[in-house]
Amino acid sequence: MSWPRQVFEFLKAASAAHARWDIEVSLSILHNRKKLLILLAMLVPVFAGTFVEAGSFIGGKTAYGPAFYTTSIFLVSMAVGLAAGLITGCIGAGGGFIITPALMAAGIKGILAVGTDLFHIFAKAIMGTTVHKKLGNVSTTLAIAFLVGSGGGTVIGGAINKGLYNKDPLLSEAFISIVYSVLLGFLGFYALIDYIKSSRGGAAAGGDAHGGPAGAGTPGIAAKLQNLNLPPMITFDEDFVPGGKRISGVIIALGGVVVGILAAVMGVGGGFVTFPMFVYIFGVSSMTTVGTDILQIIFTAGLAAIGQYAIYGYVFYTLAIGMLVGSLIGIQVGALTTKVVKGIHIRGFYAVSIIAGFINRVATLPKKFNELDVTSFSKGFVNNVEFVGNIIFWVVVAIFGLWIFGKFFANVGKLIEEE
Repeated sequence: MSWPRQVFEFLKAASAAHARWDIEVSLSILHNRKKLLILLAMLVPVFAGTFVEAGSFIGGKTAYGPAFYTTSIFLVSMAVGLAAGLITGCIGAGGGFIITPALMAAGIKGILAVGTDLFHIFAKAIMGTTVHKKLGNVSTTLAIAFLVGSGGGTVIGGAINKGLYNKDPLLSEAFISIVYSVLLGFLGFYALIDYIKSSRGGAAAGGDAHGGPAGAGTPGIAAKLQNLNLPPMITFDEDFVPGGKRISGVIIALGGVVVGILAAVMGVGGGFVTFPMFVYIFGVSSMTTVGTDILQIIFTAGLAAIGQYAIYGYVFYTLAIGMLVGSLIGIQVGALTTKVVKGIHIRGFYAVSIIAGFINRVATLPKKFNELDVTSFSKGFVNNVEFVGNIIFWVVVAIFGLWIFGKFFANVGKLIEEE
């Protein structure tokens, strides 16, 4: 298997693992009356401050929020959360990747979109986690080493975003768009190739309908890393392997640094790479990985959201609440609809939704490069490219949403009976 294919399988497995976590915590909130009441209570100040200037409560850097906070902006945040939830619930992967691009497409500047997305993930983790049920499978030393690394990584990632912003806000905007363009383009086009092969009856190169891994990953890498004697050594998986497995705490911490940087730069919480990193690179059992992944999402997202963004005024709290409400609805509807849609259609929409996000971010780059004096395209050209990119993105999202809701309402009776 070529290295691009290996990277794709890794990222696809990562996306699916994060989606499983998202679905679990969302359903935990929806099925708990107390948590729903807390969420409703959080909505009260949101609507009470409908016409308050954004800069009054964001905490500064007002250029990074809408000029005024209105009900329509809150509804847009709910729509973004709803779309991400539908993709996560129905496809089982990819929803978390479109939140920051969608916020940026709606007019929220990059650094605020990243901070707000992180805070939304942190709030969801705190409200919906069921970590107490799985702590028995967590290796404490493994978790501590990883969290030390991820904590440092959030500082590095946050410093990158804030440093670019302080140098030139346009540079920060272009950087975030480039990062998402590379990630979404790579994932989207490989997913499209898989879909085309599957729709023609050929064997897909890897993965299931929900973007999961088909193979065993990279056990060779895990074996080499576990044989590397670099103190301090950590023992784990004692319940699954006689005597347990051993790996250097330095290696685990370095993995945490990577996750922390990705979380702080992209606003995705870091959970989307923890699972495949632990299983395929470190050789940790899935049972131990699940519990550690839940812990790291809470701490990494919390450290990044609060320590790197909120205290500097880069979290739009009302948008975060809107996204949380929308995603809860979307995940429930999407998860139910998977029972009445074909797997091949799910795979197709996964590829299309990711590519739409890629097109949207790429379409903003000519204008950003012009503003940075890197290029000199005509004003009409860059505005038209950006406009077309926005239209393509929102049309794809709207069609996907209407299709899912159409399937849901057409089969609502059947779905209720099955529940």
